[in-house]
Amino acid sequence: MQTSRARRKVAPVANDGDSSEKFDQLLLSSAICNGEDLGPFVRKAFASGKPDTLLHHLRHFARSTESEIEEVCKAHYQDFIMAVDDLRSLLSDVDSLKSSLFHSNELLQSVAGPLLASLDAFVEAQNVSRNVSVALDSVQICIRLMELCSRANFHLSGKNFYMALKCVDAIERDFLEKTPSLTLRKMLEKRIPAIRSYIEKRVSKEFGDWLVEIRIASRNLGQLAIGQASARRQREEELRIKQRQAEEQSRLSLRDCVYALEDEDEDDFVTGAARDDGIEKFSNGGSAFLGFDLTPLYRAHHIHKTLGLEDRFRKYYFENRKLQLTSDFQVSSMTPFLESHQTFFAQIAGFFIVEDRVLRTGGDLISKFEVETLWETAVSKMCSVLEDQFSRMQTANHLLLIKDYVSLLSVTLRRYGYPVDALLVVLSKHRDKYHELLLSDCKKLIGEALGADKFEQMLMKKEYEYSMNVLSFQLQTSDIIPAFPYVAPFSSTVPDCCRIVRSFIEDSVSFMAYGGQLDFYDVVKRYLDRLLNEVLDGALVKLINTSVHGVSQAMQIAANMAVLERACEFFFRHAAQLSGIPLRMAERGRRQFPLNNARDVAEEMLSGMLKAKVDGFMMLTENVNWMTDEPPPNGNEYVNEVLIYLETLVSTAQQILPVQVLKRVLTDVLSHISETILGVLLGDSVKRFSVNAIMGIDVDIRLLESFTESQKHLFSDGDANQLKLALAEVRQLINLLLSNHPESFLNPVIRERSYDLLDYRKVVTVSEKLKDPSDRLFGTFGGRTVKQNPKKKSLDALIKRLKEVS
Repeated sequence: MQTSRARRKVAPVANDGDSSEKFDQLLLSSAICNGEDLGPFVRKAFASGKPDTLLHHLRHFARSTESEIEEVCKAHYQDFIMAVDDLRSLLSDVDSLKSSLFHSNELLQSVAGPLLASLDAFVEAQNVSRNVSVALDSVQICIRLMELCSRANFHLSGKNFYMALKCVDAIERDFLEKTPSLTLRKMLEKRIPAIRSYIEKRVSKEFGDWLVEIRIASRNLGQLAIGQASARRQREEELRIKQRQAEEQSRLSLRDCVYALEDEDEDDFVTGAARDDGIEKFSNGGSAFLGFDLTPLYRAHHIHKTLGLEDRFRKYYFENRKLQLTSDFQVSSMTPFLESHQTFFAQIAGFFIVEDRVLRTGGDLISKFEVETLWETAVSKMCSVLEDQFSRMQTANHLLLIKDYVSLLSVTLRRYGYPVDALLVVLSKHRDKYHELLLSDCKKLIGEALGADKFEQMLMKKEYEYSMNVLSFQLQTSDIIPAFPYVAPFSSTVPDCCRIVRSFIEDSVSFMAYGGQLDFYDVVKRYLDRLLNEVLDGALVKLINTSVHGVSQAMQIAANMAVLERACEFFFRHAAQLSGIPLRMAERGRRQFPLNNARDVAEEMLSGMLKAKVDGFMMLTENVNWMTDEPPPNGNEYVNEVLIYLETLVSTAQQILPVQVLKRVLTDVLSHISETILGVLLGDSVKRFSVNAIMGIDVDIRLLESFTESQKHLFSDGDANQLKLALAEVRQLINLLLSNHPESFLNPVIRERSYDLLDYRKVVTVSEKLKDPSDRLFGTFGGRTVKQNPKKKSLDALIKRLKEVS
């Protein structure tokens, strides 16, 4: 059977191709055959005003089409009849199928009815179940939401703001969009910002309170840290004392072995500068032992970080701490700096100890650069304050107290890594001023001590007095403790001055120590030399020249000087020990006795007084019979008086004066006696004298020489010989006058050996006085008829030769 699908038709070509009308008809036919839109043809026909032509063409096309249909039907008629027959046979089959389907439908309806009812019930139950599940899910969400809200309220009431924020964040993140209740959602959208704002305000208030509390805690913390630094320094000093004692014992007894155990630093401070174990009570970096807690700070930081406000909080923290530090720099003009300096420096120390802890445990709350900036500002201000305060101070002790505290501050903060060189430089710059003030104070104290001296030997009734006044300055001459009561050879001014000098040394070392300079012994020694040479020596000289009016006082001063000579050795050793210098190095650079002037003046004063006393006895030479016929067998009267005085003097002086001082004084006195006798022989008061008178003088010299030899129990043989040599000049003159060959003086060898101290002019003067007008200068001088003595001839020849030489 031919399909009825439309085919594309092509209109037949008209014979008159030139006619436009036929061309239009051809185009219209083609469009209709091809199923195209005829709208353009219709519009064109009406536009040209020829719709009838279009209708004519359409009718023509219809007639031509009908003829074609008719031809097609004729061509396919048989096929159509066969198709109708097929349809009729098919229709019977359809009826049977329809009947079968009807029966099947009835059966299906009878069976599916109950099933459909059950299905409807199932669908309804499923919908109910789905609704219940949705309701349960909503209820679960609400329950969890309520639990979080309850937990947030609990944390808020317990001021556990961080956990409250975590709950709020969880509500906002997990439940705000899922909340089925619109009312509940609106409530949450309103309350969540309010809760965050409330937490921020509360935390900010706690942080503000912490800023106030940490300032007080910083002061206590600084005082505690500096106090522990002072305790460590004290232990170090005690250890050094033990070491010095060991060195001293080793020096005194090389065979004794001395061992010293170093004490362990048992209370190392807090803070992480060394270790953080055992003392800390807060996991946040604070310390209950130290009295400060960083929990509010870290909580505020953490909560602001949770709120997304970390940068603002860090800036707020830094600015507030900077303002606090600036406030700490204020020095009250109403309170003396000496009273407020500990609080001032302790506050700053505590501030930076706290900042060090915050830097190490606070994460990125504050940067190292910001801490260094604060420290540079603080150092600059402290240096400025120190410069200003030091320039006003006129008391050495005040300056030392502040310096010690600043050095402890430097030691404390150096343990935390802060550079403190600038502070030490300021202390070093005022070294000279401090020592000038210290010298001035010591000068005043020494003047008061010397002014209170009664020039009496010091009485010590107890051993502790002996230890305090003798052993502590190493003034003892023996290691044996004397019996008490003990009368010392010096007066009370000696230990008083020793205490002043020792205090000067300790203060000087205390100022120089812990100032960044390791080897400062030379500086201490230089100022110690100034104290001894300028202050103490000058004060002693002034005392001797103005206050000594008797032999006993002069003797006591001389004894004091001898003791002070031993004390000066102790001073330099003590300075070396405190400065950490080995004693052998200090002894290697030992100088002469710094109180030489005072010692010389004291001994000159004592010798002068003794000479004046001796001169009183020497006035008895006026009673000597210079022309006596018999020499006095027991010496002249003056020498007996002198000897009695000298023996009394020695018996008294040996209890006070050291042997060397007594030797020097006796030597000076004996030399003066020798010069006095020589002066009498040379003076105009004696016009002439006999050999017997010279023999009497010889007896006098022998008595004096016997006196020097009798002192050998006090002096060594060499010292006793030196005493005897003090009479050498007058002894040589007497020996020459009594010699059988005076002319031997002209022999250089003999003169060098036996008369080296004699001046030939003095020999001439004295020899001429021995010349008797009756020519009885030598021998028995019995009469003019006696033959001239050869000794006289020799003496005359000597005088003649000496005059020729002169």
